[in-house]
Amino acid sequence: MQSNSPIIVEGATVVFGDRLELASVRIEAGRIAEIDGARDGADVIDGRGCMLAPAFVDVHGDAFERQLMPRPGTMLPVAPALLETDRQLAANGIATAFHALTLSWEPGLRSVENGRAVVDGLDILAPRLTVDNRVQLRWETFCFEAIDLIRDALSGPRRPSVAFNDHTSMLLLDPSISLQERPFDLDPNFPALDPASPVFADKMAERAKRAKLPVPDMIALARAMWERRPQVLAAINEVATLGQAVGAPMLSHDDSQIETREFYRDRGARICEFPMNRRVARAARAAGDFIVFGAPNATRGGSHLASIGAADMIREGLCDILASDYYYPAMLLGLARLKADGVGPLQDLWPLVSGNPARASGLHDRGVIEVGSRADLILVEWPEGEVPAIRRTWVAGREAYRAVAAGG
Repeated sequence: MQSNSPIIVEGATVVFGDRLELASVRIEAGRIAEIDGARDGADVIDGRGCMLAPAFVDVHGDAFERQLMPRPGTMLPVAPALLETDRQLAANGIATAFHALTLSWEPGLRSVENGRAVVDGLDILAPRLTVDNRVQLRWETFCFEAIDLIRDALSGPRRPSVAFNDHTSMLLLDPSISLQERPFDLDPNFPALDPASPVFADKMAERAKRAKLPVPDMIALARAMWERRPQVLAAINEVATLGQAVGAPMLSHDDSQIETREFYRDRGARICEFPMNRRVARAARAAGDFIVFGAPNATRGGSHLASIGAADMIREGLCDILASDYYYPAMLLGLARLKADGVGPLQDLWPLVSGNPARASGLHDRGVIEVGSRADLILVEWPEGEVPAIRRTWVAGREAYRAVAAGG
């Protein structure tokens, strides 16, 4: 049974906003009640040799898909997949997670039907989950069938974010043009590949496997969606209006042109998620937008798509947030790599995974260690020169995860 007694973590090096410092932190009624106060009957946790830091806020993570579909085309029930995902989040120090739930015209894993099952599943399981599970409605702009689900989710108890995502245009892009430099997706002269070409058939093979459709059927479906292109602008405006009405955080995904970023900013999307080139990132910075890159990018030392590196963007002041993307452990491992590479001191890097994503998401009660803030905290074992490991995670003062080492 969860203890309701106040607790004090003593002896840990605490990650404050401007420094690392040995301090004691008192947790009471789900909040940080005091720094360096008296014990006053609290349960004491020995944090010596560890680091106490704000828990992670993840604005974009799609690793949950591996629990839903562990092998291509093999779907498992939603409820156990979400319960397993929740355990992974807690073990990796992620106290607030926006699951990047792709709402696409593709059948299967990224279908609207599956998206609704995930949204409903999170509502049903909420009392049993250990962390704050939310969704990022990663909406494929050609998928008009998702708008009713978006409307319903935005009226739910855990406000989601909305990400405008156009992988349809990326799919049809002429291969002579790089994804990083593709024109604005709604450009009337967009250089589209002929859907009847063998090159397009090759591109669709993997998607067809994921959707469990014959390749010709997948091609026919993609062609039908492309014919919707004249109606996409109106659909985008409708979804943007829905998001603005409830104050949902909104993002645009994989922007490759300044025009793209301006288009979505004008519709209330003030988060630039995974800009594809420096030009766009600099325009986003000049406009005061939040800029997101992937924590796996930072962990690996570069993008798996041969795009710009997160470490370089941080050095240049063009990255505010690191998201887990496809790998939950990267939130901590990315910080470790950045620290080891001398990108910045830990107290300057930590806001990338806590305070900044919390602010961008409108969650101003978390992401920092300050009196009065929500007690979303992690205790990290981090021997000098070795891989860090999370030993405890607290969510609103409640212990969500504990790991005791064999030698402990």
